[in-house]
Amino acid sequence: MAISKNALAAMESHMTADQIHKARQIAEREILAIRLAALRERQNIKQTDMKAFSQAGVSKLEKRKDMKISTLIEYLEGIGMGMEIRVYPKGGSGIGEPETLLKV
Repeated sequence: MAISKNALAAMESHMTADQIHKARQIAEREILAIRLAALRERQNIKQTDMKAFSQAGVSKLEKRKDMKISTLIEYLEGIGMGMEIRVYPKGGSGIGEPETLLKV
């Protein structure tokens, strides 16, 4: 873990703050795809077992970089999971506390 943190720090030292922000956004979208498939697999549900989506549809959905919240909710309901969207103040402004925006 220390090696990867050092490698990330070394790469980020050659990037602007905007480049770092954009790279982190891209990484988060990639991680979402991995997490969706992992959630389904932990529930012991195969792509072919999903009622609301075809197998090909599940495969495409799990690889998408962006999707509608309604599609994500439908996918999660199909694997017996709920979803909560939390909001929080950015930049350490200290104004407001994290709060739940949506819970389904």
